[in-house]
Amino acid sequence: MPVKQNEYKPMETKANSIETLFERAEVYARTTFELSKLKLLETTNTVVTSLIARLSTILMISMFSFVLSIGIALWLGDLLGKAYYGFFIVAGFFLVAGLVLHFFLHKWVEKPISELIIKQALK
Repeated sequence: MPVKQNEYKPMETKANSIETLFERAEVYARTTFELSKLKLLETTNTVVTSLIARLSTILMISMFSFVLSIGIALWLGDLLGKAYYGFFIVAGFFLVAGLVLHFFLHKWVEKPISELIIKQALK
């Protein structure tokens, strides 16, 4: 019965095959790691850029609200005869608005931000 050539390989050939397999596995692992790093960088970049854009918009709206509040406080104070009355009224409004936001803000802000991060991570 003839012996097939690939059944009885010399030890050196089998060792070379195993080394080649390990080298390929190592290259695959390195490539997968680098791809994961790039994916993380892309996701982080997208989230940070989006947050910076939103924060700059929030800053402008906040500055507008601040100046508007001072104007309303001065106007109310002029109507009531004492300037500080207007500031007390505006401060009271912001206290009530702050309490409402404190108790309900996590639902309005936390969910959209977490959904944004998850959506970007799954791209």
